[in-house]
Amino acid sequence: MSKRNYFLFLFLFILYSQQFCQNLKSFYSFKETSPDSLELLNIKSDTLFNSRQSINMLAINKTGLNKFLIELGYSRTELKKTSEFGKSGNALAAVNAGFFNRDKGGSVTYLEVHDSVINKSISAKEKWGKSNSLMNGAFIITKRNAVKIERARRESYYEKSKREKAVLITGPVLLLNYEKVKLPDVDFVKKRHPRTIAALTKDKIVFIVIDGRSKNADGMSLIEVQNFLAGLGIKDAVNFDGGGSTTMWLRNKGIINSPSDASGERIVANAVLIQKR
Repeated sequence: MSKRNYFLFLFLFILYSQQFCQNLKSFYSFKETSPDSLELLNIKSDTLFNSRQSINMLAINKTGLNKFLIELGYSRTELKKTSEFGKSGNALAAVNAGFFNRDKGGSVTYLEVHDSVINKSISAKEKWGKSNSLMNGAFIITKRNAVKIERARRESYYEKSKREKAVLITGPVLLLNYEKVKLPDVDFVKKRHPRTIAALTKDKIVFIVIDGRSKNADGMSLIEVQNFLAGLGIKDAVNFDGGGSTTMWLRNKGIINSPSDASGERIVANAVLIQKR
């Protein structure tokens, strides 16, 4: 990444942040994580939303996707750590992804990889099942290696479509075309938790982990997440599984955030992998 682009990105980040929260005053440690121009931004603040926040943002330039592959690593039944998905997938970076069955493994929402249906959504009435009002988004990797975020279509649509390399139903959707999407009035939305987010700007794919449930980080409500992302000029964004699952791993650094479970990094069913071509 050139110095010019570095300072432009930092300036825009500061500008957008100050537009929605004049008290945000701590933003440090922006740097490339590899010669292939993965970009890492770490934000620490004790004033954002009048709370303690620790946020890590990993960005990929869309123009640099000829250097990377974006994949969904998964296991049908076995649960593994995000870092293990990253290592076994020979990835440069990995971020936890969808909601899953903590007893039996596997995604509890629709998951398709390379035209193969890995899991279908389970009923919200079942243990670990999620409400359709929350799981209203789709994270899509196209066969051209682009990323799309959209309102979830019927599962039968994705089953028939051959345009997608991977599809994960997740949610809720937070932003579409720069507009905030109305969120359900439930505790999952209103209470502060660690969060994992996939987001798109005009020229970047961004993965965000927000720590929480600790003395150093309070986490965010999804309403606060919306405001934070809108202030950064994010175009589209969708929520992934959060809480104790929230994890960001880099091959050359290990886990760079602070997972909230007392036992450390949680085992999960799937993860987004960023691989070198």
